[in-house]
Amino acid sequence: MSLSESLGGLLPYCSLLHSLVLICLVAVVYKLAVLLIQRRDALRNFEAFTGPPGNWFFGHVLQFKQDGTDLDKMVKWGEQYPYAFPLWFGPCVCFINIHHPDYVKSIVTSTGDGLLVSDGQKWFRHRRLLTPGFHYDVLKSYTKLMLESVQIMLVKWEQYVSSGEPFELFEHVSLMTLDTIMKCAFSYDSKCQTESRTNEYIKSVYELTDLVNLRFRTFPYHNDLIFYLSPHGFRHRRACKVAHSHTEEVIRKRKKALEKEKDSERVQGRRTLDFLDILLLARDENQQGLSDEDIRAEVDTFMFEGHDTTASAISFILHTLACHPKHQNKCRQEITRVLDGKDALQWEDLTKMPYTTMCIKESMRLFPPVPGIARKLTKAITFVDGRTMPAGSLIGTSVYALHRNATVWENPNVGHAPAGGDTRASFCKSGQKIKFCCFEQNWDLWRSFPNVCHIMSYISSQVFNPLRFLPENVSKRSPHAFVPFSAGPRNCIGQNFAMNEMKVAVASVLRRYQLIEDPARKPKIIPRLVLRSLNGIHIRIRALDA
Repeated sequence: MSLSESLGGLLPYCSLLHSLVLICLVAVVYKLAVLLIQRRDALRNFEAFTGPPGNWFFGHVLQFKQDGTDLDKMVKWGEQYPYAFPLWFGPCVCFINIHHPDYVKSIVTSTGDGLLVSDGQKWFRHRRLLTPGFHYDVLKSYTKLMLESVQIMLVKWEQYVSSGEPFELFEHVSLMTLDTIMKCAFSYDSKCQTESRTNEYIKSVYELTDLVNLRFRTFPYHNDLIFYLSPHGFRHRRACKVAHSHTEEVIRKRKKALEKEKDSERVQGRRTLDFLDILLLARDENQQGLSDEDIRAEVDTFMFEGHDTTASAISFILHTLACHPKHQNKCRQEITRVLDGKDALQWEDLTKMPYTTMCIKESMRLFPPVPGIARKLTKAITFVDGRTMPAGSLIGTSVYALHRNATVWENPNVGHAPAGGDTRASFCKSGQKIKFCCFEQNWDLWRSFPNVCHIMSYISSQVFNPLRFLPENVSKRSPHAFVPFSAGPRNCIGQNFAMNEMKVAVASVLRRYQLIEDPARKPKIIPRLVLRSLNGIHIRIRALDA
C-alpha cells in the first residue's frame, strides 16, 4: 500500500478528530462566556453590599481554613459589615450572607426535594400531608421510646465512669438519636446502639456532609460533570447508595407489613400511626397519595434531620453544661423536683422544666445545630434598609453569626462566666481601633471593633446566659433573632419532636451523671450541614452516687 493511500485512509479519522476538538473548543468557550456573564451579573446585583476583600479567582474560599476558626471569622465580618455582606465561592458563585433578624425576616417569610429542599406547590402539598404526623397525640406516644434509647446509651457510658477517662460524645449521641428516630418515626428497632460500633448509615451521612461542604468550597466541582468524574464524585455516589438502601429497606419492610392489613382503619385501630404510616397512607383532596420517589425523599429528609441535627444539638448542650457546672446543678435540681421520686420522665413533665429548657435554648443559640441556611430567590426582594436583590440571587443566612450578633444579643440580666471561668480580656490601641482577644473559648483569634461599647456588646453576646430566654427578655427581641429551627412557613416541621427529645436526653443524663469538662480538648467548631467539631466533643462523667 502506497503512502498516499495510507494517508487517504486516515483522512476521515483526522476530520472526525478535528470536529471533536472544534466541538470541545466551542463548548469551553460557551461555558466561559456563561461564567463571565454570571460574574458580571453578580457584581452588578451585589454592588450595594460591601464585604471582606477576596481573591478574584478563588473568592473567599482560601480565607476559610477549616481549622475551627471559620465561624468566628463570620462573626467578625458581621461586626464590620452590618446586616449582610457578599461571600464569593470561586469567580462566579456569590452568596449574600445575612446575619441580622430584620434581613432574616424578609427571607424566611418567603417560600422558594423532601421538605428540606422542595419548591412551591410541591412543598405546600407535602407539608399539608405530613402535618398529622406531628400532632400532639402522636408526639405524646414517643416519650417512652425516647427514654428507652437514651437508657441504652447511658448503660454504655458506665465504662467511662469506672475508667475516669474522657470520651467523645457525638458518636454515642448520634447512634442514640438514630435509634430514637427509627423507633419513633418508623416503628423499626435497628439495634444500632448495641449491634455495631460503626453504623454504615451514619458513616454515609458523615461522608455526605463532608463532601457537600467540599464541593461547595471547590470551584471546579460546581460543574456537575467534573464532580461526577472526580474521585469525590465516586465517593458521593457510593455514600448516597448506602443511605438510600437504608431508607428503601425501611420502606420495603413497612409496605410489606401494611399489605397484610387491607384497610387503614384496621392499621389505625391496631396501633398509633407513625410518620412512615402517614406517608404511605396519606391522600390529598383528590385522593392522590405520594409517589414512591416522594416517599423516599421525605424519609431520607426526616431520617437525616431527625438524627444528625438533634445529635449535634444534644452533644453541644451536654458539653456546654459540663463547662458550666452551676447551670448544670440548677437543671439537675429542677429535674429532681419535677420527677418527685418517679423513675422516669412522663410526657406531662416536659413542660415543667423551664430552666432546663432555657439552658437548651441558650446552648442552641451559641451552637446552632444547623449553622447556615441557603435560599435562591424566586422573586426580587427589598430589605428593610432599601437595598434590593433580584430574582435568582443566592442568599445565605449565617445562623451562627445571627445568634452571636452583638447588636441583638445584649446581656439582659446578670452575666455568667464563660467556659472555664476565664473572663479576661486584653486591650491595646491601634490607631482608631481597639483590639480585643477573647479567652472565652481559648480562641487565638484577634477581633477588631470600633469602640469599647462594641467590645462589651460582643462579650455579652458570647456569654452563656440562659436568662436571655426568660419570657420578658424574649418579648424584647425580634422573633427572628433566634432561629435554630428556621422560621416562617418553612420552619422545621419536627421542631417539637426535637425539643422533646433534647429534654428527655438532658434530663436522663443529668439525673444519672455529673458532666465534667475536658479542658485539654476544646471543640474546634466547623460548619457542615450540621454543626460539628473537628476534634470531637469530649467530656468526663462521674456517677452521682459516687
